[in-house]
Amino acid sequence: MVGEIETIGQGRPAPPLAPTATGSKLRRQLAVAERRGHLRAVALILPVLLFIVVSFAIPVVLLLSRAIIDPSIAGNLPKTVAALAEWDGKDLPSESAFAALVADLHDVQARNAAAFIAKRLNYEISGIRSRVIASARKAAAISAPPYKEQMIAADRMWGDRLIWAKIKQSGQVFTTFYLLRVLDLDRDAEGRLVPVPGDQAVYRTLLWRTFSISLIVTLLTLILGYPVAYVLATTPPRISNLLMVLVLVPFWTSLLVRTTAWFVLLQDNGPINDFLLFVNLTEQPLHLIFSRFGTIVAMTHIQLPFTILPIYSVMKSISPSYMRAARSLGGGPFYSFFKVYFPLTLPGIGAGCLLTFILSLGYYITPALVGGPSDQMISGVIATSMNLENNWGKASALSAILLVATLVLFYIYNRLVGIDKVKLG
Repeated sequence: MVGEIETIGQGRPAPPLAPTATGSKLRRQLAVAERRGHLRAVALILPVLLFIVVSFAIPVVLLLSRAIIDPSIAGNLPKTVAALAEWDGKDLPSESAFAALVADLHDVQARNAAAFIAKRLNYEISGIRSRVIASARKAAAISAPPYKEQMIAADRMWGDRLIWAKIKQSGQVFTTFYLLRVLDLDRDAEGRLVPVPGDQAVYRTLLWRTFSISLIVTLLTLILGYPVAYVLATTPPRISNLLMVLVLVPFWTSLLVRTTAWFVLLQDNGPINDFLLFVNLTEQPLHLIFSRFGTIVAMTHIQLPFTILPIYSVMKSISPSYMRAARSLGGGPFYSFFKVYFPLTLPGIGAGCLLTFILSLGYYITPALVGGPSDQMISGVIATSMNLENNWGKASALSAILLVATLVLFYIYNRLVGIDKVKLG
């Protein structure tokens, strides 16, 4: 015993106490209780989690997969794709490739699947859809060689190595075609990346238009919404509550109703032009509807609450004593505001602007109603691609760009401000 005390006194750790039966039992009971708590928590969130996965996550993944997965050619022309595997692309393919094409077209015609091939190749080479369908019909009558001469006689496009190069390039299940096309890029017969023809280069302009309109709307809502949020946060509750109702009433109104209201206001014979003519500010009605101006004005009005509320939430948490302290130390009103108060509101500004910008990227109804043909945004093209063109690959590629843009914005905001500081109300 004396030796143990001397050892402890010399700075050496004492041997651990032996666990008692009571302590071990308590630990086991605590672990069981914690597991039960975790299971109850999982059971509570499981319905919501399943709903999100089934109704949101799975459809989004399936939609985005269409941007890189397209078995149209590989599944309908397997023999042709296999025959072109060793083709160098310098001259026309050999007779065996034409024989494989005829065999595949026989099968395609029997299954009435020529339209699928024609639509996919028409994405690659515009204007050949009907020619591919006609070639499939004529190929069904070819039963003996020479296949090469007969296919070229059926349609001269089979004597152009470009269509063979496109069949080879699109013969893989995984493809980069749609992603390249929405960036106005393509591959030539040699497989090199080249810009698409000028009359087809529309998607970069579309992307720039979407991002620029969203940025302008975000800046306008910040300029207009910041003073409103400041007034809401600093005025007495009796006044601020009334002002808050005025902010929230449009927020509770249907998006379609608000957009339709602007459609009425901005017409050539609408109230705004009538007022301008009445006070002699203009001599003839201004072209406000079906224009970029109308699109931006309507979107700014709709998005204002999304910018105001996060900023107001942060401002409400800032103690008035900060400004009083800055003023007591000799700071002027503007200096104190921009050096003390404004930096504290940056999390709210970031959250409001981030929310507004992301929502603006996906606008569809407002540009369609009050904007002109040159004001349509990505969402309108996505809807047209799915509903009218049935081109899910292009719609998926454009959706992927919007998703990437959103993730990049979240990453930047998280690095600069911190996503944990977001306050939406």
